[in-house]
Amino acid sequence: MEKQDLSTRTWEDVAVLIPCYNEAITIAKVIDDFKQSLPGATIYVYDNNSSDGTGEIAREHGAVVRLEPRQGKGNVVRQMMRDIDAPYYIMVDGDDTYPADAAPELLRPLINGVADHVVGDRLSNGTYGEENKRAGHGFGNDLVRTLIKWLYGFEYNDVMTGYRAYNRVFAKTLPVLSPGFEIETELSIHAVDKRWRIAQVPIVYRDRPEGSESKLNTVGDGMKVLKMIFSLFKDYKPMPFFSILALILLVIGLCVGVPVITEFQATGLVPRLPTAIVAVAFCGLAAMMFVCGLILDTSVKGQRRSWELEVMRIYDEENQRKGA
Repeated sequence: MEKQDLSTRTWEDVAVLIPCYNEAITIAKVIDDFKQSLPGATIYVYDNNSSDGTGEIAREHGAVVRLEPRQGKGNVVRQMMRDIDAPYYIMVDGDDTYPADAAPELLRPLINGVADHVVGDRLSNGTYGEENKRAGHGFGNDLVRTLIKWLYGFEYNDVMTGYRAYNRVFAKTLPVLSPGFEIETELSIHAVDKRWRIAQVPIVYRDRPEGSESKLNTVGDGMKVLKMIFSLFKDYKPMPFFSILALILLVIGLCVGVPVITEFQATGLVPRLPTAIVAVAFCGLAAMMFVCGLILDTSVKGQRRSWELEVMRIYDEENQRKGA
């Protein structure tokens, strides 16, 4: 990628999005750092019912502060995408774990027109493994990365990062479904499934400062993330999803039914009639799952065509804005 000089660029076309819940210890530094790294950018802090004065501190440091009463990061991101219109977006957590001085490099692929969604990769340079003190988070990230690679065919270096950049077209065609911390996984899967151009930029990660506590529940939020992965797999790729279910049911049906068939061939009798009925039921369910997959696959393809047309419309609007 061409290394054009961004040091003298003004960033009025960038919106910095900071979802916050009880980040009074760190939010002032985060805002000040982004003001220095992206002079001219508008910094938005969405206060998600903080009880420690996060919103007041953010306002004192020059951020545009808005309240989002629905609890959960996914709800905050959904409202951000509805409210804010900008050519480029940077989304970052308010916990001061991500370096503001990396923001220009995250925006570079967008500005150069070679990416629509840029991921701040904490894992490639090893800093996340060195700094992260929360047990299970590294394992969870690796598990989610592996599942996405297996289910969707794209290898992310870091799926759960809260440091991302994207352009207006990506933001305005993003259907946010998750209410909580599953939003990172949803963004990653949406970008892959809809074939957006994805760039991964290594960043330095630092752990939360003393006194700042993570809101993540490793087990509880991890289960929600896994549920989100399989839910989106069902919605985005129904044919493979229901084919796998059909295969499992068919195998069970055959395992139950083959002994009955063997016995019938040898004796001409079906002494285990209930077993035969169960086997037929499983095979029938397998056929139903396969047909469901075919029908839903046709529906999803129709929705994808409509979505692609909507993306083209927004791209046209974006090109007209740039030409104006």
